[in-house]
Amino acid sequence: MATWGLILETTVGLGERKHTEAYVMAHVEGGREVALAELERRARAYTPEHPRSPKRRRLFRDGDGFLLVVDGAWQSHATRFSAVELLDDTDRPAPAERPSDEPVGAEALPATTPEFPPPPPPPVSPSPSVAVERDEDGVPVKPAWLGRTDLS
Repeated sequence: MATWGLILETTVGLGERKHTEAYVMAHVEGGREVALAELERRARAYTPEHPRSPKRRRLFRDGDGFLLVVDGAWQSHATRFSAVELLDDTDRPAPAERPSDEPVGAEALPATTPEFPPPPPPPVSPSPSVAVERDEDGVPVKPAWLGRTDLS
């Protein structure tokens, strides 16, 4: 069964700092049609940050994705939605071993996987029993990270 990534590409920033960023909205297990249906649902519900006062909104379908064009008072803003098949993911858990003893073709992986060092321990947080001085809004007067020696 295929895993599909639902990708959102949009322009962020203003003026000379404007650039495109891509986000993985979700993963969908199943067929292409299932992924496209979920992508369309998300594209129809999406409200972009810009323009602040939209005048017109158009959603186009293009192959394995959608293009949302929102016209504002001064300029148009576009957001592209794509359904793409996930081929590799470094954070994906290892697949279960095949019940067969025979490897499948030349692409068979070695029986051992590389060992990685364990992750570093989590940062030390202040004890919850220690009273923290707070201002009238409940915000700590002294940040928890101030004075910590384990930060670089």
